[in-house]
Amino acid sequence: MLEVNGKQLFIIDDHVHLWDGRKENWRQPRYAQGWLMCFYDYHKGLSPPEYAWPLDKYAWYGPETFVEDVFAKGYVDVGIFQPTYLTDFFTNGWNTTEQNSVLKEKYPDRFILNSSFDPREGEEGLVKFENKVRKWGVKGVKLYTAEWKGNSKGWSLRDPWAQRYLEKCVELGVKNIVPHKGPTIWPFNKDAFDVNDVDEVATSFTELNFIVSHVGLPRLDDFCWIATQDKNVYGDLAVAMAFIHSRPRFTAQMLAELLFWLGPDRLLFGSDYALWNPKWLIEKFIQFELPKDIESEYKVDFSLETKKKILGLNAAKLYGLDIEGQKKKLAKDPIATKYKIEPAKFEIPKHLE
Repeated sequence: MLEVNGKQLFIIDDHVHLWDGRKENWRQPRYAQGWLMCFYDYHKGLSPPEYAWPLDKYAWYGPETFVEDVFAKGYVDVGIFQPTYLTDFFTNGWNTTEQNSVLKEKYPDRFILNSSFDPREGEEGLVKFENKVRKWGVKGVKLYTAEWKGNSKGWSLRDPWAQRYLEKCVELGVKNIVPHKGPTIWPFNKDAFDVNDVDEVATSFTELNFIVSHVGLPRLDDFCWIATQDKNVYGDLAVAMAFIHSRPRFTAQMLAELLFWLGPDRLLFGSDYALWNPKWLIEKFIQFELPKDIESEYKVDFSLETKKKILGLNAAKLYGLDIEGQKKKLAKDPIATKYKIEPAKFEIPKHLE
């Protein structure tokens, strides 16, 4: 729990992972190592130096480090797992629903467990997907449209089989669709992450919420135009927020654009842990203000109330989380007991309220 100027904030990290990049898990060493190193370069390049890990820890940090970083030290109350399978590259997958479920089962009140589907698996995949939804009570899916599978180097939300899977989501009540539409990770193709296929499915499936990972970067303009017309499109700020340390003005420009086009109710905080540690991201975001010239031009609300929505309230609404009820559960859960978690208190200048 975080308290800022006497006001409580409930923090939901919309984008966390428990991955396994260890060498013994590499199925195709060239691609597995290349993927890991590309990820690691983002981690080193955008983190404050004191938060940069050695490579071996980054490849496998394990459940206990996760819990300590995210919940005990990182101010997060609830984390949403976003799986990335990559089973062509990693024997047991990079970050699967099954891997993530280990922590979900141990600390059920601390996590929302999203799963995934791959329309290239056809009818068999539909059955597998339905079984996962029923087993874990899944409320959302993370979709990695650039993922390689055999000879295929990606798929589109416009594909007929993708539409079948989205129809299955409607049938099963899986309302939150989280397509990765962000920076290219080697060796995937840039075009396979293009955000434009979100437009068609958001219009066709108005009963679903499309939470676009990384707000479509580097295609921010396209994302904003799509989200402006499709009110069921939301922005996940993972990656986008990570520039707050090294590129603060770039971050301010992005936030101003997003708030201008989408407003404060359709943006969600995500750390992308363990790409970045939520502690420094949240601290910097709470104290962040728009430069005067940007504030004057965009005239957007970037008050503490807006930050509260981005840091947790918006995600709680999408996933049907009762915050007051959740607070009572978390006050006595094993993590709070073990780490003796007390509300962290911040003071910010009055003009930032």
